[in-house]
Amino acid sequence: MFPTPIHQRPVVNQYIYKIFLPISLIIWLIPIFGILITSIRGLGDITAGNMWGTPSEFLLFSNLHDVFTNTPMLKYTLNSFKVTIPTMLGAVALSCMTGFALANYKFKTNLTIFFIFIAGNFVPFQILMIPVRDLTFKIGLYNTITGLVLFHVAFQTGFCTLFMRNFIKALPQELIEAARMDGASEFKIFWKIILPLTRPAIAALCVLIFTFIWNDYFWATVLIQGDHAMPITAGLKSLNGQWITAYHLLSTGSIVAAIPPVMMFFLMQKHFIAGLTLGATKG
Repeated sequence: MFPTPIHQRPVVNQYIYKIFLPISLIIWLIPIFGILITSIRGLGDITAGNMWGTPSEFLLFSNLHDVFTNTPMLKYTLNSFKVTIPTMLGAVALSCMTGFALANYKFKTNLTIFFIFIAGNFVPFQILMIPVRDLTFKIGLYNTITGLVLFHVAFQTGFCTLFMRNFIKALPQELIEAARMDGASEFKIFWKIILPLTRPAIAALCVLIFTFIWNDYFWATVLIQGDHAMPITAGLKSLNGQWITAYHLLSTGSIVAAIPPVMMFFLMQKHFIAGLTLGATKG
């Protein structure tokens, strides 16, 4: 199920791993380093072509002040929270219930419904773009935070259900059967037994969904046009049109946009890793 640990592989593979790991890490970090160093520069360094050299001034706090006072960045950030948090709660709550039903109840269409949840994850969003956009127009949800939240919940519930169903199905069934024999209702079994046992999986899902939705750019540009509901990812695009050469401000805004999911991961790191590790062996 899991790959062989590197220390158990042949010596040649270990040397290749030790050589290419730092190289890959450096390549991966170069764009991040470029954004960080650009965010502390002033406009003078940018116009002079000093993109990778030592900054002439440390202007990170000045750039942050400009981003939050001279642009709608604060509104974009709040909009992202308004979209991400309800989506995370809605998708995880629905997937816990559907995962419990698919894992514990045997009915004729069980596999069919489970297959639908799985198949929905493989439909490219580009195919759904025009139908979803037209639907939001018809039901009056276009260019609204509510519409973006509802469609995010619908799209993310399939993946979350797949994750939760596999996790719940591998729980000891004896606990559930014993609770039923004691006269516990299905809701009580779900609330008192299933949810406490699935906390690591729920935490892992919360981190994943928070990151997915916060970083979403596609649906934010398809379903949202006005600043009143624009999330931060799409908002950065609009700032790019406003500041054609102000890359220091764009880099600062990108750092601001990256902080919430990073904080979410570190706050939930212990539960996130536990959830992924336990869920990796669930069948």
